[in-house]
Amino acid sequence: MTFIQIGLPLLVAAVGVFVASSLVHMVFKWHSADYGRLENEDEIRAAIRKAGAQPGQYVLPHCNDMKDLQTPEMLQKFDEGPVGLLLLRPSGAPKMGGSLARWFGLNLVVAAAAAHLGAASLPAGANAHQVFHATALITFFAYACGSVSNGIWKGQPWRSVAKDLLDAFIYGVVSGLAFAWLWP
Repeated sequence: MTFIQIGLPLLVAAVGVFVASSLVHMVFKWHSADYGRLENEDEIRAAIRKAGAQPGQYVLPHCNDMKDLQTPEMLQKFDEGPVGLLLLRPSGAPKMGGSLARWFGLNLVVAAAAAHLGAASLPAGANAHQVFHATALITFFAYACGSVSNGIWKGQPWRSVAKDLLDAFIYGVVSGLAFAWLWP
């Protein structure tokens, strides 16, 4: 099977996921509640500016070495809290164009992986049901695993992870349908 043969279903799957994610985030907005607001947000923002923190990823409390976790001072910091991960972006209004372009690029990469693995495991003219299951499953795992990892290691609330898994399920179904419909 050639890339030209799987190119159309790949593109339709990527566009379908892009549209589905736009509906999830801009119409249904079920992720809006995933982000809380701190009552003293202005004070916290001022403290971060005063600290001179640059865009990046920070952890609170910061621990250079796992051995430091055994010191009474570090244990006290963890007990007192807060304990968290802070992500800082560059200052200025969010630039949605670049983020949307990168998101569509990721959609293309995931669809290409599903197409490649589908083509490697399914023959041309395969049963639409088999094509759907194979490509939907690949797509689901591609979109789902990062969120589960964030729940385990970064403390993303499991309620948010569950919503991300629902998103991944929708993206898997959309992709599976596109591949089943257009499989060569």
